Amino acid sequence: MIRPLPLFIGLRYTRARRRNRFVSFISASSMLGIAVGVMALITVLSVMNGFEKELRERILGMVSHATVQGHEGGLSDWQALLPRLDERSDVIAAAPFINGEVMLTRGADVTGALVRGIDPARETAVSRVANNLIEGDLDTLADGEYRIILGSRLAAELGVGTGDAVSLITPEVRASAAGILPRLRRFEVGGIFEVDMAQYDGSLALIHLADAQRLFRMADTVSGIRLEFDDLMSAPARVREIARALPGNYLVSDWTMQHRNFFRAVAMEKTVMFIILMLIVGVAAFNIVSTLVMAVQDKQSDIAILRTLGARPLTVMGIFVVQGSLLGVVGTLFGTGAGIALAMNVETIVPAIERLFSVEFISGDVYLISELPSDLRMPDVWRISLSAIALSLLATLYPAWRAARTAPAEALRHE
Repeated sequence: MIRPLPLFIGLRYTRARRRNRFVSFISASSMLGIAVGVMALITVLSVMNGFEKELRERILGMVSHATVQGHEGGLSDWQALLPRLDERSDVIAAAPFINGEVMLTRGADVTGALVRGIDPARETAVSRVANNLIEGDLDTLADGEYRIILGSRLAAELGVGTGDAVSLITPEVRASAAGILPRLRRFEVGGIFEVDMAQYDGSLALIHLADAQRLFRMADTVSGIRLEFDDLMSAPARVREIARALPGNYLVSDWTMQHRNFFRAVAMEKTVMFIILMLIVGVAAFNIVSTLVMAVQDKQSDIAILRTLGARPLTVMGIFVVQGSLLGVVGTLFGTGAGIALAMNVETIVPAIERLFSVEFISGDVYLISELPSDLRMPDVWRISLSAIALSLLATLYPAWRAARTAPAEALRHE
């Protein structure tokens, strides 16, 4: 016989074929509910983790880990500042940049864009735009050549490809004999990039740093310096160290400051989704209460006999705790296995469903990314599984306590 006694009898009750089919149905529903809830929770959190990871990589691939700017907006001593930043062991690379808002036109097509002036030799070390070029090459950006690299959506909106010409209009105006005219310059499209984020593919254009200085009349000034660290997550601490070490009055910010609200919102959504989906698991777990209440009612005579044979109330309580907990454990194991399998294959399953039914779940025109990523993290799996088992165990306590209070004489009166 299995020892201890509550475990032996609890397992026998779980395996036994019940006379009351409704109790069996409720037990199966409880296990299925827990399994579905755990599976959904693992899958949803994995997708949200993947979404956060993908966005962080794509955003930081375009904006850099940190920036150094002047308090007045421009940075005039950037050439002296670059060597000081390059000397730091925690700084992998530093690159100057110029940001400006312009209008791009080709024929009757007009659209707004953000132009970024870059140094091609340094840019590849602080951004991944060179790895995402689908046409052309970053080296086509040369001083005085007036070439431009466009995002894929921006190029499609203007209807241009590599080698075509676009007109760039700045907000500044100049006086002429014909009156006040906007500043305009023709650029040749030297390449097209695609990072699969509408925020950049549809609004960002790259030109050479020297061309941007002439275009915006910035002389030898830049907007700032972009930094790449050896450790992304240590950026806030590194930024404080750099701010203290620099000799002048500079504005130093990191990616967590620039996108703080966005990543906080993602973290809040993950927490809220965990609570909401855990409520589904909770509802399924508390179905165990109904199962055990009916099981206790069905086993009144068995409980009475055990009590007359000397079983203590704690022993009787343990029997039904084992029975209910086993339902929760089995449901959690099935749900965990299904959730892991689904989370690992969601990037294959979703496109297959989209092709099969000719639908698009995530439109690039609406969302920041156009596919459904997944990042399965084992700490989340353990947290979800243990929470589900804990809820199942909690749900067994009241029915088991009621079973332990069964009076033998009262239970056997009608037998």
